[in-house]
Amino acid sequence: MVYTVGEMAKLLGVTASTLRYYDKEGLLPFVERSSGGIRMFQESDIEWLQVIGCMKKAGMSIKDIRRYIEMALQGDDTITLRLAMFQRQRQVLQQQLEVLRHTMEMVDYKCWYYETAQKAGTVAVPQEMDLAQVPERFRRIRQELRSMPEQPTEQD
Repeated sequence: MVYTVGEMAKLLGVTASTLRYYDKEGLLPFVERSSGGIRMFQESDIEWLQVIGCMKKAGMSIKDIRRYIEMALQGDDTITLRLAMFQRQRQVLQQQLEVLRHTMEMVDYKCWYYETAQKAGTVAVPQEMDLAQVPERFRRIRQELRSMPEQPTEQD
């Protein structure tokens, strides 16, 4: 089955302008065109487009995605390079996940803090609690918040 830009965009949950942009940036060399220049998407293009969307969501640049597509079209000689590309991006995502986890712990702590303050009618209650009175899951965050950040040395 052949799909128009609009049909494919709807199928993938993106805008038609997104697909046109991808094409303009050289990310869709596999998409055929009619004699009139109209893009004709095939069912086989769906996987390519989903991978491109995943790579964008993973924070990869258009340049890197284009490089990946070029390598994929070259064939099996580039398997090692493509694997390395995804392994690097996985490391980047792991680091981002750690930052998000820490951020979520901080937000959870502050929710607990203000819920406790709201019940007591004052922030003095959670503020003055001994560490032992703070729920165990929040103790590390509280200690972190109350410690002085390390000062950069001249070498930094």
